[in-house]
Amino acid sequence: MNKKLFCVAVFLVFVLVLSGCGGYPTAPSPSINEEAKVKSVINEYFSAISYQNWSKAKNLCVYGSDRYYATLAMEQYVNSLAMYGITISCLVDISNVSIYGNDAQANINLTLSMTYGGYYDTESDSGTYYLQKVGGSWKIYGP
Repeated sequence: MNKKLFCVAVFLVFVLVLSGCGGYPTAPSPSINEEAKVKSVINEYFSAISYQNWSKAKNLCVYGSDRYYATLAMEQYVNSLAMYGITISCLVDISNVSIYGNDAQANINLTLSMTYGGYYDTESDSGTYYLQKVGGSWKIYGP
C-alpha cells in the first residue's frame, strides 16, 4: 500500500509541476514575421513606383534580375513622358506568401494607373512575385 501511495504522490507532483510550467515562452513565429517582411517589401516597391522613387524601387530588387531591369525600363519610359506631368498609382493586393529558407513567393493582384498629358491609362494584372533574402533583407527578383 505504501508503494502504491508513493507512486500516486509522485505522479501528482509530476502533474502539478507540468501544469505550472506554462509551456514554452511565446514569441512571434519566424514564418509570420518573415511573411510580414515579404509583404512589406512588395508594398514598399509599389509605393516607390507610385512616387517615382526609382532608386528605392531598384534597391528593393535583386541587382541584375528580371524585376530590376523591368523597373529600369519603366523608369526610362516614365522619364520619356515627364514633360507631360505623369502621375502613377499602384494598388497591390498580396496573398499566399510562401517562404522556403532564403526564397519566397507571393501572389499579387495589381492595378496600375497612369495619367499624363490629359490621357489616363490603367492596367490590372495578377501573378507571382519571387523574392530572395540578400544580406538579411528580402529583395524581389521576378516575375
